[in-house]
Amino acid sequence: MGEQAEEWKMLGVAGRNAYGVQSGVVDMRRRGRQSQTIELQAQPQNLLIDLERTALVVVDMQNDFCAVDGWLGTLGIDFAAGRALVDPINRVAKSLRARAVPIIWLNWGVRPDRLNLSPSTQHPFNPAGQGPGLAGPVATPSRSYNLLQKDSWGAQLIDGLAPEESDIRIDKHRISGFWDTPLDAVLRNLDVTTLLFAGVNADHCVLGTLMDANFHGYDTILLEDCTATTSPDFCMQATLHNVRFCFGFTATSAALTESLAGGN
Repeated sequence: MGEQAEEWKMLGVAGRNAYGVQSGVVDMRRRGRQSQTIELQAQPQNLLIDLERTALVVVDMQNDFCAVDGWLGTLGIDFAAGRALVDPINRVAKSLRARAVPIIWLNWGVRPDRLNLSPSTQHPFNPAGQGPGLAGPVATPSRSYNLLQKDSWGAQLIDGLAPEESDIRIDKHRISGFWDTPLDAVLRNLDVTTLLFAGVNADHCVLGTLMDANFHGYDTILLEDCTATTSPDFCMQATLHNVRFCFGFTATSAALTESLAGGN
């Protein structure tokens, strides 16, 4: 007799909100709706994804973090690895737009008066009290502006990224993009259940937002070559491990674009 096919097991308590799992694959398609399915090579398991319920979230690709003369630059940090993400993020975003997948640009954009920022939020940006701090004045040879303040130069997307008018922009004022922002409401109105993540820093705002997404019940996939960090490499490796072990899956942009080109 031939080998018996492995049975699909269902994980979830709601009929339309459940995984189908086997030892080598996870089926993220929900039932009862038209599906636009791709199969994605990922870790720790390959995935079946419904593009009709997927969005790309690009985190903090902003001048203050990535530009040569941004805030990190004034601190002597040249975040070349962040700028190197422009091309892969543009390629992924273009391929996803062609399949009508929403693109969300999630960025710091704090109030000028800082009235919703607690000391614990402000401290990492000004630990000794001698810098500008969030929404504080930054002066460089090329410009003066306020650090990560909404609508300031520092909060704008870096040169080279190619957002389109149909893309969605959401401001945040915490490490996690879910805290006190409309992100969750926007995603639920879009009927999105699966989130692809890109941006910086991988071990800070990207991971914080990805973890919160997981806690909110979203499927989470980190595009590992579309994210970077100023932290030591072991922080990136720990981030990849923790995402795969606890909070979701990782994949590459090449695997995603290949799946999009050959998907149903």
